Amino acid sequence: MKMKLNKNFLVLFTTLFLSTALHAQDMNALVMKVKAKLEKVKDYTADGKMKTDVAFIKAPIGRVKVFFKSPDKFKLQRDGGISVLPKGGVSINIGSMIMQTGFVAIDAGMSTVGNTPVRIVKLLPEADAGEIILSTLYIDETNLLIRKSVTTTRENGTYEMELQYGKYASYGLPDKVLFSFNAKDYKLPKGITLEFDDTDKAVKDKMKGKKGRVEINYTAYTINTGLSDAIFK
Repeated sequence: MKMKLNKNFLVLFTTLFLSTALHAQDMNALVMKVKAKLEKVKDYTADGKMKTDVAFIKAPIGRVKVFFKSPDKFKLQRDGGISVLPKGGVSINIGSMIMQTGFVAIDAGMSTVGNTPVRIVKLLPEADAGEIILSTLYIDETNLLIRKSVTTTRENGTYEMELQYGKYASYGLPDKVLFSFNAKDYKLPKGITLEFDDTDKAVKDKMKGKKGRVEINYTAYTINTGLSDAIFK
């Protein structure tokens, strides 16, 4: 009887293990499909308008031009107004939402973003040395689009990005990006350190519990034209 119970337990354990392993492979395959879609874009230039609202800093809407070159070159130029982006503009770069290598994808169930059903996938880095600790993707499986991402970093807190798509959806490029982050974790940009010193405790106290928000509406993309590396210097 004991031998039979042991055998039944072994069969059950093996079945559960194989099921979990296969499901993990499915999530990795899904993430790689989304990544492959994004990698069709070797470079782009985009025009848009950016609105910033960070704690007590309310900047006017300003025109921006964004440059990207695969895999990780990114530049944002503003035309008037204050540009308030997390250090390095990490998550504003669409390609940076998916780790390039060395991650494990875990299924975290289903949800919706707006009216769109999404699969929630958590990406855990295999190494501990990187900046990103955890990345959670909300993936539209039908269209292979990331509708939302939440990224937790070592140095710059947690960022959340929601994306809305239109005529550039086939490239995985959004028409609108809503980007939010914890203002207390944010280092004030050089452009406004004359007014607010980012080491000033009073300023940081004002930011506690506050959310920073950046909204970018893209009006046009120019894709795969062969941008020069010199643009990003």
